[in-house]
Amino acid sequence: MKQKILIVDDEISILQSLSGILLDEGYGISLAESGEEAIEKAKKDQPDLILLDVWMPGTDGLTVLSEIKKIYPQVPVIIISGHGNIETAVKATRMGAFDFIEKPLSIDRVLVSIQNAVEFSRLEEENRILRRKAHKPSRMTGASIAVESLREQISRAAPTNATVLISGENGTGKELAARLIHLSSRRANRPMIEVNCAAIPEELIESELFGHEKGSFTGAYEKRKGKFDLANTGTLFLDEIGDMSLRTQAKILRIIQEQTFERVGGSHPVEVDVRIVAATNKDLAKEIELGRFRQDLYYRLNVIPIFVPPLRDRLEDIPLLVESFAAELAGESSLGKKNIDPAIFPILQQYTWPGNIRELKNFVERLIIMTPGQEIRPADLPSELLSAEPRANGELSYFQFPTLKEARSSFERDYLIRKLEENGWNISVTAAQIGLERAYLHRKMRILGIREDNPAG
Repeated sequence: MKQKILIVDDEISILQSLSGILLDEGYGISLAESGEEAIEKAKKDQPDLILLDVWMPGTDGLTVLSEIKKIYPQVPVIIISGHGNIETAVKATRMGAFDFIEKPLSIDRVLVSIQNAVEFSRLEEENRILRRKAHKPSRMTGASIAVESLREQISRAAPTNATVLISGENGTGKELAARLIHLSSRRANRPMIEVNCAAIPEELIESELFGHEKGSFTGAYEKRKGKFDLANTGTLFLDEIGDMSLRTQAKILRIIQEQTFERVGGSHPVEVDVRIVAATNKDLAKEIELGRFRQDLYYRLNVIPIFVPPLRDRLEDIPLLVESFAAELAGESSLGKKNIDPAIFPILQQYTWPGNIRELKNFVERLIIMTPGQEIRPADLPSELLSAEPRANGELSYFQFPTLKEARSSFERDYLIRKLEENGWNISVTAAQIGLERAYLHRKMRILGIREDNPAG
């Protein structure tokens, strides 16, 4: 996409010469012959960079600079002047100007300054993206078949520009899946803008997505960019898209098809290059039948469908998830790292976790905060979890044992048999894998009644 440069000068010859050269260099050009016209044009269509003369009739360049920085503080402004002096240069720099170039202009000097300003602006944007990323997890924890399949789907979808529709229950990690798609894409160094369609009132969602012009409605005191503008050249994540109104759905469909839109109260199209990743916890096929979701939009979004499994379908990941959440909390708080007795994992795996990953994370945080000691044991688990009904999948429930000692022995026996089976009953390999001495594993097997020639005996 072309970088847009606004050239502001009251000398027609300067405008003509600079615009001709910059057009040849591949930039998009907009011209203004006065400070008032420059401010008006900048408000209508945000430039990527401004070349600004200081001495002009009416509103001078420093006043324009001040107004521009109020509206677009990130847009670089290069000051050009035929009456340059140190005082003016210092003042312009303090007001936020990127560079100060004296007339007569050296074209090479102007081009180098523009390139530096564009690169500086790009690096600033990347830094903002990296700061946002630093506060969010960027990997998917788990080793289950369900998670490995999800990783494979993400790795295949990410490098393309195809629209992705992520489905799954609340709390399963749909936002993380969307972020991983973006981070593994060719747009990873550009913004990923997130919109929760269910959290924005219906009367404001169009302004939120498309932006608005000044005075377009009560309270619109200034022009504002929408999420599509902000996501330009990057990714727009539309979370809970099933809650979007039919009217807004129609506009989203048009943008996907044409990559253009109009701001609320605007009259000219705005072009964008945006990849859309959408997510929903609803059955959109059923929503279509009920007349609440557009079928044509569904087909546009569902180019690559990705399903995020519920936690009950990947219970074997619970130990890894618990350890990950505990480590994350230790890094964010003053509680320090607490040891977790592995005996709690079979108990956690008996619960169905209707709130999925989000519920498990909140539970781990509560457990770490409310457990007074430095080790979390089964006895520290809340009564509602200990009294939860076992899963109806035919597996042995450790809750049938009257004492913790018997339940732990049963778990240890099942655990060792599983690990020995995975390693072809190789005692040395299994001992090394689970962190035991070979002699100690032999002794444990004898105590628990595990025989190599008859594992079930």
